[in-house]
Amino acid sequence: MFKWMQQAVANVAGTQEPIYGPSAIKSVAEEAKTMPFSELTRDDLKWQVMDSTCVETQSFYFMSDDGKLGFAQVIYSNVAGIRTTCQFNCKIFGLDGKTEHLWCSTQLHNHEFSEDKTSFYANDCALELSANGTTYTIKSMNDDRAIVNLTVRRTAPGFQVGKTGKTLFGTDLDHPWGSMRHAFWPRCAAEGTITTKDGPVDFKGRAFFVHALQGMKPHHAAARWTFCDFQGPTHSAVMMQYTTPPSYGSTTVNVGGIAKDGEIIAAGVLNSATHVETKGDSENDWPEPTVVKFVWSGTTKDGKQVDAVLEGGLENKLDRIDVMAEVPGFVKNIVAAAAGTKPYIYQYSPQAKKLTLKLKIGDQEVTEEGNLFSEATFISE
Repeated sequence: MFKWMQQAVANVAGTQEPIYGPSAIKSVAEEAKTMPFSELTRDDLKWQVMDSTCVETQSFYFMSDDGKLGFAQVIYSNVAGIRTTCQFNCKIFGLDGKTEHLWCSTQLHNHEFSEDKTSFYANDCALELSANGTTYTIKSMNDDRAIVNLTVRRTAPGFQVGKTGKTLFGTDLDHPWGSMRHAFWPRCAAEGTITTKDGPVDFKGRAFFVHALQGMKPHHAAARWTFCDFQGPTHSAVMMQYTTPPSYGSTTVNVGGIAKDGEIIAAGVLNSATHVETKGDSENDWPEPTVVKFVWSGTTKDGKQVDAVLEGGLENKLDRIDVMAEVPGFVKNIVAAAAGTKPYIYQYSPQAKKLTLKLKIGDQEVTEEGNLFSEATFISE
């Protein structure tokens, strides 16, 4: 997540918005009142390629059958219609506390989209959606430290919350000046490799895909984020929660769902992400979570009540990313002083004690241990 934030914050240094209040945001929760979620079609996966300020990403999270954790992402970033950049990011996490993460981030050149906007191409990079809309192939040779050749096939339908997946921002919500949208493939099968200098790393296993569009300056849209990607043997549970800055009433928006192969069990906005226990980070004063609780609530298509809880300790963080680290010092100081932004991302994946999803569908109860990848992002107070 952090590269787009870094670009966006640097490019709009020192901008702070007035207090518009909660009337200047229309949460996707409004749509969800009449349609909790909608299953994705191929058209829902088109790149929007806005010609105004935006950050659009397609991100893939990998959990291999033999316990590896990886990430691949394409970013399209536009600043005020003046400057467009594209980036390919790739990460293989070191999970034992000793092995260093492999992180590669490369600016892309000569980007273009397929005629129907479902596939992305640049020099030595391709992200393609299959004709039947069920499979992505991700290929990159931009960095010889990580040659990417991966395939992600959805094994459950994709979904967006409400009819459009969009939260709107603006004082005239019929003509909004900003938006936020997420579309998910919550449960996927992955195949392929990321080849490093030590050889190919096999990522056969599970994957999760999210297409996100922030149609505005990212640090204006959200002050904090919490993200959950849980993959179990038979169920997946995903969630994205963000809280706006005070300019939009410190409004919390949560989108998430639970899936199994072939089916979205429930999805919508009646979910919550809570940092049950935290500890202060001595370097930046952010309350780093140590225990989390994710709760999902909804109904199945045939009207059964669905409730799920995933709760437990996060163990030691995998990584803490100072989003501004690569930004020149003078820019960093301007942004911190004028905009109140000091973005950090904390990443977790408990290894010693895996977390357990407790799921109740009507009278049926399912308990399933699985793998969690979670992020907590702090941008501004």
